[in-house]
Amino acid sequence: MSTDLPHVTSNESHRARLKELIKEEHEGWEKAWKEQVTPWDVGQVQPPLRDLIRSGELDLPKSGKALVPGCGRGYDATFIASSLGLDTLAMDISQSAVNAANELLASSPPTSGKVSFEIADFFTISVPETEKFELVYDYTFFVAILPAMRPDWARQMTALVKPGGYLITLVYPLHHNDAGPPFPVELGHYEELLSSDWDRVYNKMPEHGLPSHVGLQQMVVWKRRS
Repeated sequence: MSTDLPHVTSNESHRARLKELIKEEHEGWEKAWKEQVTPWDVGQVQPPLRDLIRSGELDLPKSGKALVPGCGRGYDATFIASSLGLDTLAMDISQSAVNAANELLASSPPTSGKVSFEIADFFTISVPETEKFELVYDYTFFVAILPAMRPDWARQMTALVKPGGYLITLVYPLHHNDAGPPFPVELGHYEELLSSDWDRVYNKMPEHGLPSHVGLQQMVVWKRRS
């Protein structure tokens, strides 16, 4: 599954077809990739992620491990490995998405941190205490899952990240009330789920972003309490 989600302004026929496909759960996301119904794939790193890391406003980890669930073609995962030097595990439940990510990685410049693309289900993975992640990045994974699964999302994030580690959430699409996916999301949805174990350490509307995202996204970073 690529849990990146289509832009609000994407071609309506593609969005309608995608909604039909994802009713089939895991198989639906794979079919979407095979049919090239991938309007979420914009061909580049998300500008707000790039700007956050390059700004140095947060003391993000420069060693250890990162996790990117619902990685799609892997632009953001590769950037994290390259810019922060973290060994980055990027996962998707679509074999075609993982294949596309590995093809792109093979044609990209080497990264300072290792990047691995794997087929895996975020909700079922577990790691030993010594192998927990220093950083997780979520862009549209949160809005891809059924709202009823969001408490499980929060519990798994807390279970996978080391105390003192970071969760970067690029919240999108705000002010979107479609039945989904992407399912409706507001900043308070994250606050409600994360406030017991995480501190919000960054909350800004991005200065740069894709034209179709202007006014519809917010960069929020959380730090796991020790």
